[in-house]
Amino acid sequence: AQSKMIRCKPLLGTFVEISTEDEEHSPHAIEMAFRAIEQVQSLMGFHDPDSELSQINARSYLEPIRIHSWTAEVLAIAKEIHIESEGIFDCGIGHRLIKAGLLPRHINLNDQSFGGIEDLLFIEPNLVQSKLPLCLDLGGIAKGYAVDKAVEVLFAHDIQSGSVNAGGDMRVFGNLTQDIQIRNPSKPHELIRIGRMKAGAIATSSLYFAKRDTEAKSYMVNPLNQEHIEFSESYSVIANECVYADALTKVVSISGNAQHPCLSHFSAQAIKIPHAITL
Repeated sequence: AQSKMIRCKPLLGTFVEISTEDEEHSPHAIEMAFRAIEQVQSLMGFHDPDSELSQINARSYLEPIRIHSWTAEVLAIAKEIHIESEGIFDCGIGHRLIKAGLLPRHINLNDQSFGGIEDLLFIEPNLVQSKLPLCLDLGGIAKGYAVDKAVEVLFAHDIQSGSVNAGGDMRVFGNLTQDIQIRNPSKPHELIRIGRMKAGAIATSSLYFAKRDTEAKSYMVNPLNQEHIEFSESYSVIANECVYADALTKVVSISGNAQHPCLSHFSAQAIKIPHAITL
């Protein structure tokens, strides 16, 4: 029997674990997969003033910004989900999170009216410009995209099966079947096994591990009324790719609707786990 190889690194504000079933070819492949995740972080991190995302936020309303194809892909998917969810998924609320003290302040918020992701226009596939100042935060989608990129790298290195897990955003590939466990919303250190998954992605959205004081606002904002929302249940979305699973958890948790019509457009399904679960 082939033995597994598992590696873990702190990335994307969480721990990323890469597991493969192929010990022989894995060390290099896993290293390259982590490098892809690091690249997503350096391109799309809000906290890094030098990231492409920060460049877009700082200057896209003044001049066109040339961006990496990965950043362009995430922005295009974010625009698509924004449209399909009728505005519930919105990366354009970074300024709200800065005001609430949840994101670092790199930009001047005074007397600026911010546009949203709908105001970001593609002039060319890798060239964007905005009509209005933007404060985009890709925190709700880039982690899922990074997981997918890591899986692509493992595929490209002939790793037949394995999984990439970034703090609950997980994708399984190959002929591996993985137990899917979700934290119990009322007792976050307790795991609930909800089933098994083969070749697919899952992401979970909840507020139970938001590290914040009692006064601090939730980092989940309903873009339609700009209110910070609280919810005690957890929502998981299963999709083919983690980028969609990640973003769509925001749609179901903000709308409170595990049957949201935009799920079927992306061939995704959602599971709601109530706060007071009895096992």
